[in-house]
Parts: sequence; C-alpha cells; structure tokens
Amino acid sequence: MSKLQSIKGMNDILPDQSPTWQYLESTFRKVVARFAYREIRFPILEHTQLFKRSIGEVTDIVEKEMYSFADRNGDNLSLRPEGTAGCVRAADQHGLLYNQTQRLWYQGPMFRREKPQKGRYRQFQQFGVEAFGMAGPDIDVEILQLGTALWQALALTEYLSLEINNIGSAQDRQRFGAALTAFLEPRAEQLDEDARRRMYTNPLRVLDSKNPAVQEALQGAPELADFVSEESATHYQRLRELLESLGIEYRENPRLVRGLDYYNNCVYEWTTESLGAQGAVCGGGRYDGLVQQLGGRPTLAAGFAIGAERLVLMLDSLDKVAASYRQSVDVYLVAIGDGSTEKSLALATALRGAYPQLRILSHCGGGKYNNQLKRAFASGAALAVILESEAAGSEVVEAARIRRLDDSGETVRVALDAVVATIGEYLTKSEA
Repeated sequence: MSKLQSIKGMNDILPDQSPTWQYLESTFRKVVARFAYREIRFPILEHTQLFKRSIGEVTDIVEKEMYSFADRNGDNLSLRPEGTAGCVRAADQHGLLYNQTQRLWYQGPMFRREKPQKGRYRQFQQFGVEAFGMAGPDIDVEILQLGTALWQALALTEYLSLEINNIGSAQDRQRFGAALTAFLEPRAEQLDEDARRRMYTNPLRVLDSKNPAVQEALQGAPELADFVSEESATHYQRLRELLESLGIEYRENPRLVRGLDYYNNCVYEWTTESLGAQGAVCGGGRYDGLVQQLGGRPTLAAGFAIGAERLVLMLDSLDKVAASYRQSVDVYLVAIGDGSTEKSLALATALRGAYPQLRILSHCGGGKYNNQLKRAFASGAALAVILESEAAGSEVVEAARIRRLDDSGETVRVALDAVVATIGEYLTKSEA
C-alpha cells in the first residue's frame, strides 16, 4: 500500500520552518495593533456567488482557480480565494458598516487552484487589512503607512518598492476599455488566446498580461489616465502629495490594474526583485462599490492583502528572522538516578512559574547521563540543570548542577530547593 501524500500545492509547515511564520505573524499583529485595527475572523467556505459578484466572473480566479462544489443540499460553495469579499460579507451581515467607520484585519488560509511555484501555493496564507466608511485619500495613505511600518519592523524596506496607479471609476474604465478594444482589434494576431478573449470581456486584464508579445502589441495603446474623471484625478493627486509629505517613496505604474474587478481609484502593489518573476508581495486599493455590489448600503472602503509565503521566503533568504524566534529551548533539565524523574518534572513546573518567558524542556524517556547531556547540547539551550540523587550514609542528598552549555562549561552545584533562585542569578549575569 502506497503512503498518502499531501495534496499538490498544499504544503506542510514543519517545526524548523515555524519560527519564521511565528515571527511574521507576531510582527504583523503588533503593527496592526499600533494602528488600532481590530481582528475579524470569517469562514473559509462561502457561497460561490459571493466571489463571482465581487471578484468578477471574467477573471482568472473565478474562471480557472476557485475550488468550488455543490454540497448535499445542492448549494454552490467555494473555498475562499481571497479575504476581502468574506470580510465585507461578514461586516455587513453583522451590522458593522452602516453609519460607522471600521478598521479591521484578518489572517488565514486562502485557496486557488493555480500552478504551484516558488512562493505561490494552492493553499496559501494571507494577511489583510480593510477600512470602511472613510472617503480618503487620508485613509488610503494611512493603510500605506501601515504597510510601510510593517516592512520597517521586518527590516525589509530596502528590498520592496511601492507602485501606484489610478484606475478611476467603473464608468471611467468602461470608456477606456472600449478605446483599448478598438486599439487592439487590428493587432489581434499579435495577442495570445487569453488576451483575444479578454479584449472583449475584460480589456483591462490585457494590460496585466505577462506575455512579451502581448506587451509589445500594447505599445502606443491609450492610457487609462486620460479617461479618469476629474474627481478621481483630484483624489489621486492628493494621495501622491500626502505620500511625498510623509517621505513614502513610490513609483507610478500606468499598467497596474490589479486582478480583481472591485477596485476603483487608487490601486497599489509592493514588489521585490528578491523572488524572481513572482515579485508582488502585497497589493490593494480602494473598492468603494463592493459593499453595495454585494447587497449592502453604499460604503466607502479600502484595504490590502499580503501573501505570507512570499514574505517568509524573503525573511529566510535575507536572514531577517529575530534570533529569539530561532531559539527553541532556554533550559534543559537532565534527570539522573532513582526518583529524579519526579523531581525533574516538579522543578520544571516551578521554573515555568517563576520565569514564564523561558522555554523549559524536561528530559523524558530516561537514558544515561552522557546521552541526556548530548541532547541538552543539541537542543540549543543556554543552561542545563542536572538533577542528582546521592546517598550519604542513611540519607539521600538531593542536589543539582547548573551548567552553561557553551565553551566555558561553567558549572555550579546547588541544593535542589535553590535552583530556581540560582537560575535567576545566571540570567541576570547573562543580561549584564
């Protein structure tokens, strides 16, 4: 019988990989807390119609990538391919949006059936922030400030570049789309099959093609900036002024349109050259029409989503994970002799109570002293506490040795009931 394997593109995260994830998740939580955003959690399974109405039926995600099925009742359901639609549905359903402002964040798994490649998987993790009820562009800039603060906290600022664009309103894009289609029709032979189809169904998506031949055909195409309304242009101009006043560097990219139909006005991406072709790490923008599009009241909205796997790749390849997250054990307890196991477990409890910040590992499974000490060294612990039971006449003397697991091998022998206090002295010396 063959062994069962994980589903292609749905990867395990092993203990050696977990410290990077813990560091990223912890840092993200700290940054969003500094901006007073609140967490929201929503299901990974939603009605398929939610994503068709939000993302757009003529998109790669809906057409090719969603995991969708009919359940036993005949309801069409899908694993969520992104977080914004579910966040909007949850916030509107529970009355969080009408006549209110909200700043929300979330994290969790998303699902898309696309070709697995470096930094892109079929089950992947996203972090997202969403803000509702504010006209901006100050809220747009605040969200960009949050992203900037996250890159600073992760020491990734120099490896990421912010690209922005103004895609106007749905009406603006309709007019531009018609002009772009008219431009592309005489060049149809230069386009691939996807571009020829999208030329009529969703012409803006042609701009996002990675096919060099398609990009060549787009040379001299109409510019979206020439079709946006005065109101949208004013919003975008003010956004740029605010970014410049805050010293947030950016580059304008007129071909940036994002892959989701619900965006309007400003859109943006942070990209990197550290990951090869898959350079987008974070993307977002405004989506003022989405709440109403999903059946709610008109609500202003903006936000972004981060692909966690790509950040994990960057953090590991650039060695940016804080050393404290790599350290898995601080103190290793070695138990030698009859009755030492009980004492070791009791001492571990006392140490965890006295020093909750420490990671205490109590050796289990028995074994000779040398083998236990080898495991103590292999654990990466700074200190070993070696419990000993020695006979002295008719009495059993209970003692312990505290040993530094470094080149010095410094060792001190203390009474068992003095171990907790002595460990504190060692910690004080190390900090000094």
